Amino acid sequence: MRVAIVGAGFGGMAAAHDLVNAGHDVTIYEASGNPGGLAAGFKEPHWSSSVEHFYHHWFASDSAMLGLLDELNLRQNAVYRRPVTVMYHKGDFYPLDSALSALTFPGFKFFDMVRFGLVTVYLKFFSGWKNLEKHTAHNWMRKYYGERLYSTQFEPLLIGKFGPHYQDVNMAWFWARFKVRTPRLGTYQGGFQQFSNDFAANLEGRGVKILLNTPVQRITHADNGGITITLASGDEHFDRALVTLAPGMLAKLAPDLPENYLQGLLKLKSMGAVVMVLSLKHKLSEKGFYWFSLPKTAGFPFLALVEHTNFVPSDQFGGDHIVYLGDYLDTGHEYFKLSQEELLQRFLPSLSRINPQFTPEWVNKSWLFRTPYAQPVPLVNHSANIPDIRTPIPGLYFASMSQVYPWDRGTNFAVKIAREAAQLMLQD
Repeated sequence: MRVAIVGAGFGGMAAAHDLVNAGHDVTIYEASGNPGGLAAGFKEPHWSSSVEHFYHHWFASDSAMLGLLDELNLRQNAVYRRPVTVMYHKGDFYPLDSALSALTFPGFKFFDMVRFGLVTVYLKFFSGWKNLEKHTAHNWMRKYYGERLYSTQFEPLLIGKFGPHYQDVNMAWFWARFKVRTPRLGTYQGGFQQFSNDFAANLEGRGVKILLNTPVQRITHADNGGITITLASGDEHFDRALVTLAPGMLAKLAPDLPENYLQGLLKLKSMGAVVMVLSLKHKLSEKGFYWFSLPKTAGFPFLALVEHTNFVPSDQFGGDHIVYLGDYLDTGHEYFKLSQEELLQRFLPSLSRINPQFTPEWVNKSWLFRTPYAQPVPLVNHSANIPDIRTPIPGLYFASMSQVYPWDRGTNFAVKIAREAAQLMLQD
């Protein structure tokens, strides 16, 4: 069987891994110049590790990802640590990434702490998520956590992540975060671009063709069966094809899909992402904090600040200190239009709230990355809206982060759903 895969992210490559193992001829088409998808990165000449365009890490519970690493004999390159995540509260930052840290968080009273513990334990061990998707996270958490806990901890995160849609997100999505996420986080030695390169080399060594800088223009059902992939250079015929891009991209590439499936793709809501990466001369967080959750109501111009070199040592970056400034936004937001310099000047004043000693002279270099598709927005009863992996076009399959629900987007679930798609392709 001859198979085409559109997209060389972790999911697309994971599907190729299974298909080539089953003895099939696989070609991956990637529009960009590197494998890795949203986890692709870049590297300065004096760095030994890459930095992702859009921040990624693994959780200790990411069984699909860790299982794949084992199959590739790359598990020894996975590095796990427990960095410190903090929450902003009344002018200062406090760890809030464990039950113990909740006990000392000044925004909670004693009854709040008891309530936080009981409800969180319930969510951790509860498995009936379909009942939860009938409720918005906004209403459910106000009811069970209480107004103070919700407004202090959860509402700012929902607002930051989903903007005007925050009251519409269902509770099953939030449940999934409690269910599988861990405080221990992982990365790959050399960065995720290094993993992508290692994975791609492994696949190519087994006969998979990975064509970079090769965007697909159209996907159609061939008159004689199978799938036709249209490129700038002409048409290629395949028995099967898997698309691992955003739902809107599938709709654009395959306009011959039935109207109901097309409209289902186009109705799926998602947030874009704007990420600025800074290389600093000095350490920003003197206490070694890694992830700062920042409420916009407190005047921060971004949702999260991540000091990457409080997780991966700065000596892997030639002594540079790497900081991410990130936000999830509707694509109509001004951050998608402002220049890099304009955004830099918008962001820099807030860094002095992290470290009063900070000055703009600390900045060695900055990079700006934007994508229109970064965070699906799961509405009430979202499971009814998920597109089938098997599309109505025979031989055409679809696996995206919009389909991993109730789990949140990330490389682990991208790998999981893409491998499910590969198994369906082998069965059909």
